[in-house]
Amino acid sequence: QVQLVDSGGGMVQAGGSLRLSCKASGPQLSRYAFSWFRRAPGQEREFVALITRGSGSTYYHDRAKGRFTVSKDSARNMVYLQMDHLTPEDTAVYYCAGRSTILTAPPSRVAEDYTVWGQGTQVTVSS
Repeated sequence: QVQLVDSGGGMVQAGGSLRLSCKASGPQLSRYAFSWFRRAPGQEREFVALITRGSGSTYYHDRAKGRFTVSKDSARNMVYLQMDHLTPEDTAVYYCAGRSTILTAPPSRVAEDYTVWGQGTQVTVSS
């Protein structure tokens, strides 16, 4: 079965940067699209970014667009979220998530569509 382990969270000052990593293991990973979600205390889980299988098209929540970059290294089964210009509003637990798709599958920002999840990594941004 496919498993995900995410890491790279920590504490950073406003305006700083962090890079989160997600290590995937298991069969048929080339079929997977990957996304990052986050949950702040007392708030609903929200979509942050996704990257498709194959060519790796990317999509972002408006609050992440222009500041965050999702990428992957398929040869190493790694997915990354580079976060720049962080603000306190970015403070949350971040989760990577995966789902098996066909090449023509429409991208999904819906958490319920994802079948495999990392354990989460805390990101704290101070003002």
